[in-house]
Amino acid sequence: MAYKRTPRPVSEMVEESTESYSYQTPQPAKKSGVAALIIAVLVVIIVLGGAWFALLKFNILPGSTKGATIVKSTDWTAVFLTNGQVYFGKVSDSDSNKISLNDIYYLQVVNKPLQTTQVGGNNASSTQQELTLIKLGNELHGPTDAMTINMAQVLLTEKLRSDSKVVQAINEYKKQAAAPAAQAQQQTQNPQ
Repeated sequence: MAYKRTPRPVSEMVEESTESYSYQTPQPAKKSGVAALIIAVLVVIIVLGGAWFALLKFNILPGSTKGATIVKSTDWTAVFLTNGQVYFGKVSDSDSNKISLNDIYYLQVVNKPLQTTQVGGNNASSTQQELTLIKLGNELHGPTDAMTINMAQVLLTEKLRSDSKVVQAINEYKKQAAAPAAQAQQQTQNPQ
């Protein structure tokens, strides 16, 4: 059997040839989304790194001592602890983990009786709470006059002015403690 070809008009052949050979430019792969994601991640890393550096430099992070002012050991300092206790002393050492104090005092609440009265056959007494400055070392367990405190337990430290009531009370305590010692020394030097 012979293949018989039917003639076609030329216009159809021209349309067919242009359609089959049409050239389309290839579209680039969608890599711009991945590039934008990489750039965004790099920007976030740079911003976080800058923030971390600033926090370290300006001593904002807990436990960071860079840029912190270490109080001189001649200055009286108040150390406030997380348990509510406050110690007054001179800082001998301080770093990001601990603070060491010596020549330490603390406050203690003492109930002092005001007066005793008899009301309706009953004895009634009223008391007043008073804060007393106590020198560390006079307690029953006899601690030494030095203390190292974990910085995780420290809320804040404050340098005390020389005219503060606490520093004045400490100076008065030292004068009173020095007076009997001076008298005893005088008596040993000048026996009667």
